[in-house]
Amino acid sequence: MELLAPAGGPEQLACALHFGADAVYLAGTRWGMRAGARNFTDEELAGAVEEAHAACAAVHVTLNTIMYDDDIDALPAYLDLLEQIGVDAAIVADLGAIGLLRRYAPHVAIHLSTQASCTNAAAAEAYARLGVSRIVLAREMAIGQIAELRRRIPAGLELEAFAHGSMCMAYSGRCLLSAEMTGGRRSAGHGSCTQPCRWAWRIVEDRTPDRTLDLVQDGRGSYLLSSNDLNMIAHLDDLAAAGVDAIKLEGRAKGAYYVGTITNAYRHVLDGESADDWAPELDLVSHRPYSTGFYYGEPTQNPGREDYARNRILVAVVDACEPAGGSWRAAVTCRNRAEAGVVTDVLSPHKPVRQAHLSCPLVRNGEPYTLALPFPVAPGDLVCVKVGQ
Repeated sequence: MELLAPAGGPEQLACALHFGADAVYLAGTRWGMRAGARNFTDEELAGAVEEAHAACAAVHVTLNTIMYDDDIDALPAYLDLLEQIGVDAAIVADLGAIGLLRRYAPHVAIHLSTQASCTNAAAAEAYARLGVSRIVLAREMAIGQIAELRRRIPAGLELEAFAHGSMCMAYSGRCLLSAEMTGGRRSAGHGSCTQPCRWAWRIVEDRTPDRTLDLVQDGRGSYLLSSNDLNMIAHLDDLAAAGVDAIKLEGRAKGAYYVGTITNAYRHVLDGESADDWAPELDLVSHRPYSTGFYYGEPTQNPGREDYARNRILVAVVDACEPAGGSWRAAVTCRNRAEAGVVTDVLSPHKPVRQAHLSCPLVRNGEPYTLALPFPVAPGDLVCVKVGQ
C-alpha cells in the first residue's frame, strides 16, 4: 500500500520524505482543513513539489473545506498554479471544485476527501464518472464494509483509508460545535476548529441546574466528546486484504518529530518488518489513548484522558556527518535542551532505532553543535531523548 504522510509545513515535509513516505498531503494558504498549520505559500508549494518529486514521492494538495461562492470564485487561479507546478493530486469534497479541477487542472488527479462521507459503491462510482480516481473512505467504515465496496467498484478506482492519528467525534469530521461556540468565527468546516470536543464537559439537568453530573471519578469533568487516536500499525494486512490502496497518517497540525517518527514506523512495517517491533515507537510521540476506530465493528472511540501522553522529545536534527577515527562526528542543530551523557534514540531511515550517549550538552535551541557518535548518520536523521532522563 502507498504510505501517505502529512506535511503541515516545510520542515514536516522534509521529515516525511526523509523517512520514506510514498506521497505527502499538504495545503496552501486557503481551502485546507488545517488552517492553523504552517502550510505553504504559492512559492513554497512549487518548491515542495520539486523536493517531493526529487525524492520520488507524490504531492496531494488539500482543497476540502466547505466552499461558498467566494471560495469557488478564487479557485481557478489556484488550480492553474497546481497544474503548472506539477501537483499530482487534489483532495476535494465539493462538487463544484471537482468540475473546476477537470477544467483548470486536467493533469491533476482528483481524490475525493473523507469529508464527502463516501460509504458505498454506488456513490463511489458516481464520483468516478465525474473524474475522481481515488476515494478517501469515510472513517466510519468497518473492514468488511471496505472489502464489499472494493468488490463492487471498478478495479481502477483507488481506495485510501486513514491508519493513524487524531479522530473527530463528528461524522466524517462534519462538526458545527466550534462554529456555534465562537459565534461563527471558528468553523471546523473551514479548517479553524477550536476542538471543543477536547474540553472538559459536565451534564446539567434542566430542573436542577446547580447540580452537575461528572462522568469521571476524579472530578475533572467528562471528556465524552473526545475521541481516542487511531492506530492500525498492527492491522495493515487487514487493510490490504480489504483492497485499500493507500494508508493515510493524520497529523498536519503536528511537528516534524511526530511526522518523522510515525512515518518511519509505518514504513518499516509496510516493508515487511514486525509491527510488534515498531508499535512501541508510536507510544513515544504525543498522542491520546489509541484505538482501532470503527474498523472492527463497534467503534472503540471511547472517551479517555484529556491530556496527551508524550514519552520522548526531539533534541537535535542531523545536518552533516563525517568519520572521525573510530567514531563519527555529526553536525546537528539543537531543538531542545539535553544534558551530556543521557542516552539518545537516533532515528534513521531503513535502520532500527539506535542508541548513543549524548557527548555534549545541548543548550540553545537553533544553535549548531557537534556530537560524537559510534555509528554514521545522515542529514535529516533525528536525535531524541526519552522523557525523565
